Amino acid sequence: MNRDLHIMPPEAPLAMPAQDFSAGFHDAQVPEAGKRRSAGFWRALAFSPAMAATLGLFWIMTDWFGAEGINLIEAILLALISFNFFWISFTVCTVLLGMISLSRQEQPKRAGRPHPLRVALLMPVYNEVPWNVLGNARTMLEELRVRGGQHHYAMFILSDTRDPEIAAQEQASIEALRTTLAPDLELFYRRREQNTDRKVGNIADWVSRWGADWDAMLVLDADSLMTGRAIVRLTDALARDSGAGLIQSYPQLIGAQSVFARMQQFANGVYGIAFAEGLARWCGQEGNYWGHNAIIRTTAFANCAGLPKLRALNGQEKLIMSHDFVEAGLMRRAGWGVRFLPRIRGSYEETPPTLIDHALRDRRWCQGNLQHLKLLGSVGFRAVSRFHMFHGAVGYLMSPLWFALLVMWALIGQGEDASVLHYFSPDNPMFPQWPEMSETRHVLIILVMYAMLLAPKVLGVLALPLSGVRYADFGGAPKFLTSFLAEVILSILYAPILMVQQMIAVFRTALGLQKGWSPQARDGGRYSLQTLILCHMLETVSGIALSVGILSGLVSIWLAPIAISLALAIPLSALSGVSAGAARRMVGMKEDFQEPAITRSARRHRNELKRLIEGKGIMTPAE
Repeated sequence: MNRDLHIMPPEAPLAMPAQDFSAGFHDAQVPEAGKRRSAGFWRALAFSPAMAATLGLFWIMTDWFGAEGINLIEAILLALISFNFFWISFTVCTVLLGMISLSRQEQPKRAGRPHPLRVALLMPVYNEVPWNVLGNARTMLEELRVRGGQHHYAMFILSDTRDPEIAAQEQASIEALRTTLAPDLELFYRRREQNTDRKVGNIADWVSRWGADWDAMLVLDADSLMTGRAIVRLTDALARDSGAGLIQSYPQLIGAQSVFARMQQFANGVYGIAFAEGLARWCGQEGNYWGHNAIIRTTAFANCAGLPKLRALNGQEKLIMSHDFVEAGLMRRAGWGVRFLPRIRGSYEETPPTLIDHALRDRRWCQGNLQHLKLLGSVGFRAVSRFHMFHGAVGYLMSPLWFALLVMWALIGQGEDASVLHYFSPDNPMFPQWPEMSETRHVLIILVMYAMLLAPKVLGVLALPLSGVRYADFGGAPKFLTSFLAEVILSILYAPILMVQQMIAVFRTALGLQKGWSPQARDGGRYSLQTLILCHMLETVSGIALSVGILSGLVSIWLAPIAISLALAIPLSALSGVSAGAARRMVGMKEDFQEPAITRSARRHRNELKRLIEGKGIMTPAE
């Protein structure tokens, strides 16, 4: 077989210069569109209540602590609680905005027929199982053919695969698939000799060599799956909005089989809808980009989103890892709109199947998101774009803060005499006497925190009928309630473990221990007891220490859920990968009762291609 398989159209070069973060830039190609509706009102509704609630909590706690002045330990505790509370409040406000937005019966705007676009569907791959990728690709192409319309689409498989065996399998799969595709469906393939700059370089290579022939590119991940209707709706939206440079869909999770993955998919499909709607409202034209399932105007991307290298303290040049947030910010900086349309359904992706797989992915994302902190002072970025990057980094920095808060809370103790913060008494300087904060007050703050963390879930459930989803779709109201309670319990159990894992990811990044950007394990697997122990040693030790403190009366009983979760991190991690009947009985999903037609088609095409390749006797990569 030809290992240098190259099936591409004639090259059509398009310049993609690297941007300068020290100088502003406006793209002259941005059209002079009419006045766009401002999102200022929605932003005020999102940010103001969250800030007011945080200031209120800060004022109350300052009054509690401030009878004899606030010392250093009290100030740290107040800062940690207030900072954490703002982000929780902001999430609640965003979900409430989503509920308001979903409840508004807006009349669809009358719009003329959009002008036709040539759209390239780009699927970058790196050491993936070929028939899974190509089964999805075939499904999307055939959906578009059945749907018809005026736009022209072609699929590009952009391979960065390094493993020779997988590369051979990949190319055999391409050749086999091309023999079964309808003649009017276009499928192209090229494999780079060197995967320079990873996915960033993969996309940039396509833009600079073939981009001039295509009005837009719809960027996919290797596990992406989109209905023809979703793709056409994204294309129509871009065609009608000449000032839009990027339009992001709302990818929903599919294919979950394990306990952990089903928990994630249930949360995404139930709580995520209202949150996504609220996010779209306050973002307006300053939306974000998550790297896949989004349509991008090719010339706008080429003119505005070329990424330079970042210079590290040691003088080395570093690749921008989480490129998507930065690319969205650069396009908005240049004047292009970046929109989020969560009501376009039929956009799907998969999720890691186990807790360990999730943690490994999180380490890569943490590395990229913390890198964004270096870009916050760059010239020309809009305030909301900076907020997106800061928010992404804070999502990881919150975990060390939560852990610090947990440690300090453990030191508060149960009784008034053991309570936090009188510091060192002059009469007994060798032993600290923590300042006075009654058990009632300390429990009240914990209850408020728990309630605020639970509020987005409850609001998401209440908002579900507003989005057109019925509780009956989950097998009936009793089954839905059972699944909801199971997801809440599981999320409470896994949240402290994820907190510690994210804290580890932050310190690995800060210490330079997180190297490279290895491919995601799509299928996951069962991990040995040794691996589980090594991965969750810190959580287990912390949980046992907290439990001993609670049993001896030194630590508040209200920290028992956290202590139990951390102490049981190893068995809970093993539970996360359990699949089949046990997982379905624990968390049910509407896809169990009404599977989307596109996922059935994709599964059929995957299996057909797998049988075809195995029938030829070609060695298959381990799944």
